[in-house]
Amino acid sequence: MTERITIYTKTGCPYCSAAKNDLEKRGIPFTEINVSVHQGRLAEMKALSGGLAVPVLVRAGKVTVGFGGT
Repeated sequence: MTERITIYTKTGCPYCSAAKNDLEKRGIPFTEINVSVHQGRLAEMKALSGGLAVPVLVRAGKVTVGFGGT
């Protein structure tokens, strides 16, 4: 069973779109938290990643910032 990924994104971010497209193509389920829409979650994202860069992907407690393709 594949564990669900949480991905923090911002509206208009091309790297966020690329990361989501990659997850979809690989059939990996994810939950998106768009911090442009849900600004109350921004502090949560900063605590996880240490900054404001997106996308932030969280899987099994491991935090990855950014997306460079596969």
